[in-house]
Amino acid sequence: MVLSGKEIERRLGDDIHIEPFNPQRLNPNSYNLGLHDQLMVYEEPVLDMRTENRTRRIPIPPEGLVLQPGRLYLGRTAERTETHNLVPMIEGRSSVGRLGLFVHVTAGFGDVGFCGYWTLEMFAIQPIRVYAGVPICQIFYHDLRGEFTEYDSDKYQHNTDIQPSLLFRELNPDGDDDPQMTLPFDFE
Repeated sequence: MVLSGKEIERRLGDDIHIEPFNPQRLNPNSYNLGLHDQLMVYEEPVLDMRTENRTRRIPIPPEGLVLQPGRLYLGRTAERTETHNLVPMIEGRSSVGRLGLFVHVTAGFGDVGFCGYWTLEMFAIQPIRVYAGVPICQIFYHDLRGEFTEYDSDKYQHNTDIQPSLLFRELNPDGDDDPQMTLPFDFE
């Protein structure tokens, strides 16, 4: 069962924390989260799951930033969320999707107990200008049945920034570094 907007608001400060919270962003069964003012892109020509891939930050200026097709941009929500006793999920807003912007490529499913900012895997179908602070996605909550253990990971829990993939930690638990080649060009 999905929580209503009124139930989301009722559980604020208890099972649900959204900081900062703006009542105008509350929907009938979700809450709109905003886009932070920076994005991140990978700099490797080939991404390697076993390696920590290099990234570069791109600020979103007041006049907006044009995202190019065929490129993955990592962003984050402006709001920090914390969820207990519920399963949080995010989806792109329909108004954003109708402009051809995927807000999360595959990772919209959260875990009970997640605390932090949501990293957004953004992909544009055609060039699109994005702005910091725009309501980019919506968070909603499902009831949870049965016994559970809250999410507690040294990878993504309590993050304070955009999080590139940390899959390499699972695939390379001994921590052997395998640096990739230096790029002779800039992607901008």
